[in-house]
Amino acid sequence: MIDTSLPGDMLPVFEPGDVWLVGAGPGDPGLLTLYALDALRQADVVVYDALVDERVLTLVRSGASLEYAGKRGGKPSARQTDITHRLIELAHQRRRVLRLKGGDPFVFGRGGEEALALAAAGIRFRIVPGVTSGLAGLASALVPATTRDTNHAVILATGHAGEGIEDSVDWPALGRTGQPMILYMALKNLPDIAAGLIAGGLEPSSPVVMVMAATTRHERVVESTIARAAADAEAAGLAAPVIIGVGANAAIRARLKAHALSLSAPHSSHDAATAGDDEPTLSLEAARPGRLAL
Repeated sequence: MIDTSLPGDMLPVFEPGDVWLVGAGPGDPGLLTLYALDALRQADVVVYDALVDERVLTLVRSGASLEYAGKRGGKPSARQTDITHRLIELAHQRRRVLRLKGGDPFVFGRGGEEALALAAAGIRFRIVPGVTSGLAGLASALVPATTRDTNHAVILATGHAGEGIEDSVDWPALGRTGQPMILYMALKNLPDIAAGLIAGGLEPSSPVVMVMAATTRHERVVESTIARAAADAEAAGLAAPVIIGVGANAAIRARLKAHALSLSAPHSSHDAATAGDDEPTLSLEAARPGRLAL
């Protein structure tokens, strides 16, 4: 077995009464940071989100408590105020509290809100950054966030504003930038988002790649265009979580698939690029650009 630990003098001490806001990465446990892994081995209680892969939870030390605090759009979920209250309550009990979030806690993960609440309550906390799902999910699907030939900027945006918050994203304005975009939590509102981007000047034929359950055994990838993306996602049966890449970079995937090695273990079916002739690859319709790769 490979030793994945760091020397003790290179690791922060997880003190009783402290709260660590830890990014679990996009799903695959291999993408956890060493700090995150060490935190899982020290925590007394782990308060985890819906997007944390079940394999990550198997790394929690024996005897630690697991508390689910998932938030999923359109489904019954814990309120943010209840989650932060629980973190403060556990810290007051002198527990080592690990708040485990999919991706990075400070990228559309409410980590900033929770840190502010902990600070206001006088609770010591530590931020452990994670591999953000938007970048890693698209990378695993062979879509680079940047290349020198396509872009010198990239836009990260969420398609889900949150509880009782009106969407404040000016989608036509983003469409006018001409810059590639990475969209989080945008599947439900994708028809309106696409219409807004096109209204702002984004070409309807602009390439799109949608990645469901990135880097997990359930990963599926759909290639489309911004005009067809919502219909192709529905036809493919995509369900949250989905990361969506929009723009010229999405087209690069087609040039990489034939030779790219899969990030996942050999038993995973997520990477059609390295599959043999028996690996299933579906076409939604050969005459139009939407393609589903299983």
